[in-house]
Amino acid sequence: MSVVVRIPAPLRSLTGNQESITADGASLQECINGLEAAYPGIKERLCDESGQLRRFINIYVNGEDVRFLSGLETPLKQGDEVSIVPAVAGG
Repeated sequence: MSVVVRIPAPLRSLTGNQESITADGASLQECINGLEAAYPGIKERLCDESGQLRRFINIYVNGEDVRFLSGLETPLKQGDEVSIVPAVAGG
């Protein structure tokens, strides 16, 4: 099943400067693994050494923060939109 993944500017160098890409996976974890296979290095930017989402990366499925859904186990269905959003800090 295909989903659309929105890629933020800091990660576009890994995806050939594409703003959005199509990926497959029944869960967010499967989707990230598929992204890693197609675009090596992207998973380490999204996940830490233990395999969990990095604190400064927010991922949304259809506008819902996955941390309030099922995290990496969040199910995906055909046509879903996954948005990767780096956290912004400042003062």
